[in-house]
Amino acid sequence: MLYRRFACGLAMLMTGAALGSTVWHPVGTANASDSFPFGSELMLDSAPMRGSKRVPMIEIEEDGAASIDLWCSSATAQATVSDAAITIVPGAPVPGQCEPERQARDADLLAALAQVTGWRRKGEVVELSGPTPLRFRLMTN
Repeated sequence: MLYRRFACGLAMLMTGAALGSTVWHPVGTANASDSFPFGSELMLDSAPMRGSKRVPMIEIEEDGAASIDLWCSSATAQATVSDAAITIVPGAPVPGQCEPERQARDADLLAALAQVTGWRRKGEVVELSGPTPLRFRLMTN
């Protein structure tokens, strides 16, 4: 009888410890894999356009300063990031010498970034939500 109680108590203790370590997070602390990756390069989850190896990237600093490399040109922006919300106000792009298709894709991407309202992170992936959802991958090289 004593052995059974000890075994049940040990099993409950081990189960509680396992659940507690994977579920419980004190208020005010965030798991590093869920926090916004300030200062990191985020590459658009897209294949390069035909004839180029370039893929758009964005980098947002903690002070909100952002740099955006588009399909053809580049731009700076101001971003505000909170727990699950984000706003990006892009500046005018630096003109690039590209064909009209790339310039049109630049304009589309800047418009989509200006309309994002939320974000979430799943490991190495950051998803920006808005009328046009955008998916970026954290550059880890």
